[in-house]
Amino acid sequence: MLNIFKFQIDIKLIILPIIYIVIGVIAFKFLKRIIKRSTQRKTILKASQKQRIDTLVGLIINLIKYLTVILVILAILSVYGINIKSILAGLGIGTAIIGLAFQDLAKDLIAGFSIITEGEYEIGDTIEIDGFMGEVVFIGLRTTRIRNFKGATKIIANHYMDNIINYSNNNSLAVVDVSIAYECAEEKIEKAFENLFKKLNGNVPFAKKDLELWGVNELADSAVVYRVVVETEPMKQFVVERYLRKEIKKEFDQENIKIPYQQIEVHNGK
Repeated sequence: MLNIFKFQIDIKLIILPIIYIVIGVIAFKFLKRIIKRSTQRKTILKASQKQRIDTLVGLIINLIKYLTVILVILAILSVYGINIKSILAGLGIGTAIIGLAFQDLAKDLIAGFSIITEGEYEIGDTIEIDGFMGEVVFIGLRTTRIRNFKGATKIIANHYMDNIINYSNNNSLAVVDVSIAYECAEEKIEKAFENLFKKLNGNVPFAKKDLELWGVNELADSAVVYRVVVETEPMKQFVVERYLRKEIKKEFDQENIKIPYQQIEVHNGK
């Protein structure tokens, strides 16, 4: 009878851990499926929003996985009669020590989670931090990567991502200053701008509104400077400004309106 009792105890020590592992795997897969289905039902408007949701889903699934593994291990240890309370107390002390040793890492993770959930900036946005301006190409839980127009990529720890200027939240303003010779009649200049605006309005790439002539912006040494503006899509003002300069030059050439330029006279004294 004693041998049979020992055999039953040994079977219990083998079967219960297997049962706990199976329950943990099933629970994890079930929760993982629920989380993925709940996020897939939402309509994604932008690719950057999909990236943010995918990052959050991955984070939540990893947390559930680690929590499930910890719970299964503690349950198995209890089967073998190990005091779980002392282990939990030891884990608390160890966590505190690790937290002190990896404070910056913890700050990065917390800041990364905040950036992703609050949407302070997204992939594709143009931002500026500490004088470095570029496009956000990656957002992780620890770091953010920004690439400028020259191709240089700056990798910044997330807990340093403060005092950010986000240029992609609102429309931009394209501003073109046009220098015109003093001897040109004002009526002729305004008529040329009027004709040009009729041609271009509705056809300017990335423009959100019609072109506006703000009038004389400066009386320079050798020219009257007129200012033309138009509201554009975020960070498209430079493209629009180059386009407008080209079209203004073509229109003024047709109307014989002179754009003054610096000239140097050389006298050969004898």
